[in-house]
Amino acid sequence: MRIADLCAFYTPSGGGVRTYVEAKLRAASRFGHEVIVIAPGRHHEVIRRGPGAILVTIPAPQLPVDRRYRYFNDEAAVHAALDAWQPDHVEASSPWSSATMVGRWHGAASRSLVMHSDPMAAYAYRWLGGFAPRSVIDRWFAWFWRHLRGLGRMFDSVVSANAELTNRLRDAGIANCETVRMGVEAGRFSPAMRSTRLREEMLGALGLGADATLLVGAGRFSAEKRWEMVLRATGEAARGRKVGLVLVGDGARKARLELLAERLPTTAILSRIDDRDELARLFASADALVHGCEAETFCMVAAEARASGLPLIVPSCGAAADQLVAGAGMLYRAASEVSLERAIDRFIDRGPELQRAAAARASQVRTIDEHFAELFERYEALGSQAIAGEATAVDVAGLASAQQLAMG
Repeated sequence: MRIADLCAFYTPSGGGVRTYVEAKLRAASRFGHEVIVIAPGRHHEVIRRGPGAILVTIPAPQLPVDRRYRYFNDEAAVHAALDAWQPDHVEASSPWSSATMVGRWHGAASRSLVMHSDPMAAYAYRWLGGFAPRSVIDRWFAWFWRHLRGLGRMFDSVVSANAELTNRLRDAGIANCETVRMGVEAGRFSPAMRSTRLREEMLGALGLGADATLLVGAGRFSAEKRWEMVLRATGEAARGRKVGLVLVGDGARKARLELLAERLPTTAILSRIDDRDELARLFASADALVHGCEAETFCMVAAEARASGLPLIVPSCGAAADQLVAGAGMLYRAASEVSLERAIDRFIDRGPELQRAAAARASQVRTIDEHFAELFERYEALGSQAIAGEATAVDVAGLASAQQLAMG
């Protein structure tokens, strides 16, 4: 198949979506397909990444709230790109205007909406969750659910990476939803990457000894990730315990996080790590991953940490909790700084080493190739259904013509 991915969230400096898209481009030829990722960019460009792997950029303006990202604003240009490449299947990865553009395209390809974002959890529930339950917030944002139901009718399938989001979409009346879980890069993340020396160096840089607990966080520095909450909760836990936090990433809130970390002596902010082996060593060498965001659709970083044999301290809502192993980490009440602080305390009280051992035993996770195998197989099935539907329509039209001739 030729698969076009209209990927509104792709940027070379991005986080989980960039990691996922790059993996898809590498996987394309292995599965006998061609993948064309169409992304918003500074100017028009066609970059061949390898056999069956092409990145196309369309000129697009920057997002005012995060200028690392751009957004599609030219429907004619999007349609022209799809017309030029003539895909068999089209993905849209944003539930906003770019998905509507794909839905309105007149091409014959089957199409899927892949929920790389969960806007209600990232924004509405986060902003208003302290005032009203989710059921009430859903009523306040009924316009959004109407919009999603309309998109659902434009697409053959709406794909989610976790069952909780799939169920919420179905409950909202989007019937053609399905769960296709993602995975991690095979052979990259492993407990075998653990380095006692690296762990002690990181703790030493925080002014702590080897008997302290080293927490690590990683991801995009944006509001919905709740890194300020993670820093403050860790800082409070550090008042009575030997615990440090290394936070790795980049984004619009970096300067604010650095200012906060300056007031917390056992926390540090590091720039994003592009070397995947270096990131794997850091994960395997820490004592736990701590995560703040309850709006993750898959949470690649939690899956990579689990593959590294790393216990998790994660919120009770969202996809990060899907990766939690029994006896290897803690859940805390989502969006609660106090609950997170107590979860860090409980994690230390129960023994980080015992929990690391439990995490290492359960470090075999679904691989990204297993994900793509299932996803591409699903797209082939959708394409076959579309062809069968067209053939049936032709047969019906032919039968009607024959009946008219016979009656004439």
